[in-house]
Amino acid sequence: MAEPTTAPVPSDHIMGVYARAPLAFERGEGSRLYTTDGEAYLDCMAGIAVTALGHNHPKLVQAVKDQAEKLWHTSNIFRIPNQEKLAKLLTDNTFADVAFFTNSGAEAIECAIKTARKYHWANGQPERIDIIGFDGSFHGRTIATIFAAGNPSYVEGFGPALPGFVQAKFGDLEGLRALVGPTTAAILLEPVQGEGGARSWTETQLKAIRQLCDETGTLLIYDEIQCGLGRTGKLFAYEWADGAADPDIMAVAKALGGGFPVGACLATAEAARGMTPGSHGSTYGGNPLAMAVGVASVEELVKPELLAHVREVAGYFNQQLSGLKDRFPEVVLDIRGKGLLIGIKLGTPNREFMQIARDQHLLIAGGGDNCVRLLPPLTLSLDEAREAMGLLEKACEVAQAKAAQEKAGAA
Repeated sequence: MAEPTTAPVPSDHIMGVYARAPLAFERGEGSRLYTTDGEAYLDCMAGIAVTALGHNHPKLVQAVKDQAEKLWHTSNIFRIPNQEKLAKLLTDNTFADVAFFTNSGAEAIECAIKTARKYHWANGQPERIDIIGFDGSFHGRTIATIFAAGNPSYVEGFGPALPGFVQAKFGDLEGLRALVGPTTAAILLEPVQGEGGARSWTETQLKAIRQLCDETGTLLIYDEIQCGLGRTGKLFAYEWADGAADPDIMAVAKALGGGFPVGACLATAEAARGMTPGSHGSTYGGNPLAMAVGVASVEELVKPELLAHVREVAGYFNQQLSGLKDRFPEVVLDIRGKGLLIGIKLGTPNREFMQIARDQHLLIAGGGDNCVRLLPPLTLSLDEAREAMGLLEKACEVAQAKAAQEKAGAA
């Protein structure tokens, strides 16, 4: 019998789940990151839409310093004043009445799923457990959230599919209607997909889904972890539908803490009626340190002048990227997304293009459907946006020349 093999121990002793770029950063300032070697990079990924106010934002830094000298943790056995302040900030600026605070976006989605199922249980319909999601979605890396999204590459190897999760095709409203039945609890979607290639639902589609939910007693859950908190040019992406597509439950995170781990599940009082004492909880969620940073972050993100700036910079990018698509049609195939969640579908392999961009000292994110994403800080200046476009143009020139060489070699 063959001897069992032993897996090699990685030199850094980090579990090998990340394909990391060979860069290490030691500090950041605004839209710049600086490596341990002192080289500057223009950051147009913002930690995957997290550092929305840029790096080393003075208000967030001060909030951490002030709170760190007072109190870090007490647990939710006691009242936490800044938790109540942040809950009011979020509910005053959204559809919601209540908030539950978490440490991550995945935990916020977990809370949303539990809230939806418990709502129907409280209404005497315990059979309504099914959550309908969509292809191309991404909701986190827990067992429940990977099956809610159903991406084959993320669920492979993690056992049989969890019951109660159903996948619909993105954009297919008739197919969605056919899936809604007596065991449906909620429809879960990202108004603008991030990981799935920056695909956007139209306002008309969101209104139709809201109407379908109203007709069938189904709850509507939005995942605005990536597209929310100013990223699209409104505080939340669902607001573009002018109040006609408000959700019942919504998960937020990423920009909520500006880099500090914090998330939230927001809900109407009706949707949260089943979430009674003991039905859910978190040891760290909503801790004083996270809440101090969250309050400081949201107070900045709700400012009308910041949202207007996002729309202005996004308009510039859209115009310039359209020109880039015309000049490099074999490299840039399509421009997608909304606001400063911008997807560029490529003819060149996206991982290869990300490396080419890094060679130009520009940081961009990957995405599904062979896309790359521009997710800069919302504070990115127009001058920095022009710089980013110049670096993208150079990356396209390199990618086009490389593709031409490969084609010539193949011939």
